[in-house]
Amino acid sequence: MQRRVVIVVFDGFQMFDLAGPADVFATANLLAPEPGYRVEVAAVRAGAVPAQNGITTLAETALGEVAGPIDTLLVVGGLSVPEHLRDRELIGGVARLASGARRVASVCNGSFLLAEAGLLGGRRATTHWLVAGEMAVRYPDVEVDADPIYIRDGNVWTSAGVSSGVDLALALVAGDHGHTLARNVARGLVVYLHRPGGQSQFSAPMRAAVPRAEPLREIQAFIDANPAEDLSVPSLARRAGMSERHFSRVFTGQTGVSPGRYVEHSRADAARRLLETTGHSLDRVARESGLGVPETLYRVFRRHWRVSPGDYRRRFRSKESSKS
Repeated sequence: MQRRVVIVVFDGFQMFDLAGPADVFATANLLAPEPGYRVEVAAVRAGAVPAQNGITTLAETALGEVAGPIDTLLVVGGLSVPEHLRDRELIGGVARLASGARRVASVCNGSFLLAEAGLLGGRRATTHWLVAGEMAVRYPDVEVDADPIYIRDGNVWTSAGVSSGVDLALALVAGDHGHTLARNVARGLVVYLHRPGGQSQFSAPMRAAVPRAEPLREIQAFIDANPAEDLSVPSLARRAGMSERHFSRVFTGQTGVSPGRYVEHSRADAARRLLETTGHSLDRVARESGLGVPETLYRVFRRHWRVSPGDYRRRFRSKESSKS
């Protein structure tokens, strides 16, 4: 028996969230010696459904008319997800189909639709790093982890931003048919079977709030512009004309992070820019970013982005920067 995969879409969905997993299942069908997957696309109403990129896809079936056993229910994401959280037909349809599915999954911020349908309560889940904080606030009963490419909690799978739907689908294929088939599918699609690191390596650097007080705004700008300077609390407090205790208290109160944490994030971001835009040695990157030595650079990178500086450079440095 083929495994029935129902992919739920809606107006303004992210096309890659549909196309990526669908191509993984289709490629598995080409390579597998046994019946594989039958993919169906469903929406609140059958018919044409426009994606956010302007391409229209055809939903074969209305959610209310989907009947019979489902192996995998997959809910996509997209920029329009927030407006669909109030769509009772969509949320109710997802909840109904999930109750009869062997497993349930989401791509990107499609996890919000699963949460709204009551499917993530008490579970660990992930979503796109841009909206992970919002998800944690909106659904406090969900343990949100913004770094993993995908998470399985029981029979519910959630994946991170956009392209991670491919990683998720490969993991589902591996679970169904073994790693050999999943590896061959990944080779055919020219993607990683297991992507190195988490999605933190793609996220924007942490930005603290801008302080209200002008002296603290100047200190924040000084830190960002001079990562290799002495940025200890005593030094920064003297520059601000405050006692160390008062400076730490006011800086933390107005930015939301301690001076030490802000300095580390700023230096880590400086190191990341150097790795992306220059061919400097790791020793030089560590010195110029204020991290001192390659060992500290490595430790900070692993802590913030779950990858080594060398791995990060190989993935994100431009050809032009390799000449510098």
